[in-house]
Amino acid sequence: MAEPTRVEAWDLVCEWIESDSLQKHVLGVEAAMRAYAQRDGDDEEKWAVTGLVHDLDYERYPDPDTGHPRYALKELEARDYPPDVIGAVAGHAEYLGVHELSGFIAACSRVRPTGLEGMKPKSVRKKLKQPSFAAKVDREQIARGIEELGVDEGEHIQLIIDAMAQNAAELGLAAQQ
Repeated sequence: MAEPTRVEAWDLVCEWIESDSLQKHVLGVEAAMRAYAQRDGDDEEKWAVTGLVHDLDYERYPDPDTGHPRYALKELEARDYPPDVIGAVAGHAEYLGVHELSGFIAACSRVRPTGLEGMKPKSVRKKLKQPSFAAKVDREQIARGIEELGVDEGEHIQLIIDAMAQNAAELGLAAQQ
């Protein structure tokens, strides 16, 4: 099978995910993955597809012990997705730290009248230090992801902000009217 396209991956997401917030989440992760692919000279389409399908089964099978991401992996295998995409989905809980960070940045933008516009890493770092803010986000996972990438924390946060800001309206994170 040919590599899955972004359109095919989005159609699959829409087939499996009904929740608007979860769809926006995978779009945010797609933006982050695309930005890293651009930065590193990797296959942008492949990593965008990976970002889209990473939580494919979360809505239907959220239990990490018996469900997510096992059902997504079976579905992707049945559709002949490339092994590296399947591998990234299998390990995405720790993969690049993008999963948790994109959600955290989205949460930060929702409490700002300007949304993602003008957001700086300093404000994200400040919120990371507030355990009560977006309390379910695993700060240790974010730190591990940044460490595994071997990048500067501020640069990483800025890259994710910039990537998501390009699609702020679609993500529901644009400036409030």
